[in-house]
Amino acid sequence: MTTIRRLDGPRVSPAEGSPARQLVVLLHGYGADGNDLIELAGIWRRRLPATEFVAPNAPERVPGSPFGCQWFSLDRYDPEQLRRDPRHAADTYRAMEFGARAAAASLEAFLAAELARLGLSDDRLALIGFSQGTMMALHCGLRRPAAPAGIVGFSGALVGGDALAEEISCQPPVLLIHGDADPVVPVQAMFSAANGLAAAGIGVQWHLCPGLAHGIDETGLELAGRALQSWLA
Repeated sequence: MTTIRRLDGPRVSPAEGSPARQLVVLLHGYGADGNDLIELAGIWRRRLPATEFVAPNAPERVPGSPFGCQWFSLDRYDPEQLRRDPRHAADTYRAMEFGARAAAASLEAFLAAELARLGLSDDRLALIGFSQGTMMALHCGLRRPAAPAGIVGFSGALVGGDALAEEISCQPPVLLIHGDADPVVPVQAMFSAANGLAAAGIGVQWHLCPGLAHGIDETGLELAGRALQSWLA
């Protein structure tokens, strides 16, 4: 039986002080929490003055960490092995599918509650993920009853790709951004994700950030901001 946990996290209200007309949900990476991404609202809210931003904390604590959260366990994740032998990548991301599915129930409940609270439809929702948060954004965003306005995935991967063609229920635009020097999620994950999404009929764009490790640079922020403005304007 899937456990649905109530999620919450830091929020930033619309810049113009009026009721929100769009919602951007920021999904953090492994070992962080909502505070790790909510500051991005300050960068993008100039473009989206009628948008509310929220960054929910993942439902589980990282074992042994007093602060860090996880969407699902990464106990068996070994980026060094992926770099040594990329053939293991498909099996590695396939193994994460069970954890993503378990966490998806809580995230879906959160998204439904937020949209209902603001009186917004799915086409007024954009999902932004970083690392493990990208995995969740893609997993949930492509299986929603109605398509969100779009999904941006920074430094992440596609999990559950084998079942995507059968389970996909909507086709929002997707933008993937990744550093070519990422030691945590090797850049090949972006290309694999782009291929998997395209095979499922998703309109996907991607951008490679030269010299960037596991993070988000100014170019990525600018590209994501333009995409959000285009999708939600």
